[in-house]
Formats: sequence, C-alpha cells, structure tokens
Amino acid sequence: MQVLVRDNNVDQALRVLKKKMQREGMFREMKARRSYEKPSEKRSREKQEAVRRSRKAARKHAQREGLLPGPKRKPRVTGRPQTRA
Repeated sequence: MQVLVRDNNVDQALRVLKKKMQREGMFREMKARRSYEKPSEKRSREKQEAVRRSRKAARKHAQREGLLPGPKRKPRVTGRPQTRA
C-alpha cells in the first residue's frame, strides 16, 4: 500500500493511509490475529456475521418495498449560523 506525501503534509497522508487500510479491512485482520481463535469459535463467529448480513439485507429490502419505515433523516440546516455580537 502506498500513499504520496504532498507538500510535506504528513498528517493528511496519515489520514489517507488510515482510510485505505480501513477500506481494505487491515485493522480487522490485525485485531483477529492478535490471539489464536479456535476453529469452532471461528465457525460460530462467521455464522453470526452471515446472519447479521442477511438480516440487514432483508431489512433494507423491506424498507425499499415500503413494508418498514425508512431510516430517520437528519434535519437539514439552511443558511449560515447566526453569531452573537
């Protein structure tokens, strides 16, 4: 993985690197490799993750079909914030 440092801005390069590593799943893999995971624990964890993914997909599908209400939307702020003098 490679990140270019522009104008000696190391902080920005670090943010870009962390974002890339997050997208690739590097942090999750490093956390998993810290300690040994028994094969039975790995199977049960993967099964739980699959159930969570399928429930999320079913919930999204139901929302698209109109069977469930959609997620709550954040109110939009219009205009500039007023400052006190």
